[in-house]
Amino acid sequence: MRARYSAHTLGLVDFVINTYHSSCHAEQQREAIADSVNSEWVALEVLDSSSGSHDDEGFVTFKAFFNEEGKQYCLEERSRFIREDGLWFYIDGEYPQVEDPRLSQSVQSLKIGRNDPCICGSGKKFKKCCG
Repeated sequence: MRARYSAHTLGLVDFVINTYHSSCHAEQQREAIADSVNSEWVALEVLDSSSGSHDDEGFVTFKAFFNEEGKQYCLEERSRFIREDGLWFYIDGEYPQVEDPRLSQSVQSLKIGRNDPCICGSGKKFKKCCG
């Protein structure tokens, strides 16, 4: 994980592509991978690592921070790696589910402004969606 992050910060597109598992067909996604690599990466926090269902599978949960248009963003993922011939390859990842805390409140207690995002998750303003 740290090597892949370092490759992102150094702009090493080929390294990143070569550390994808062959089943991912990363070469076909070269342009999108290059766009990601060429972002302004600023920090990595490894939150957890764990073994998988066998010795050649492992998971790393991390947060990677990057800047874009004057704002800092965070990519959080639980990545799955597979070991082949002694080398670890990225195969896929899961993003944490972010739930709107307003969904756990009763409708009567909700204080939703007309211009607030809709609680249904549509991305529209409340007044243009469920309001």
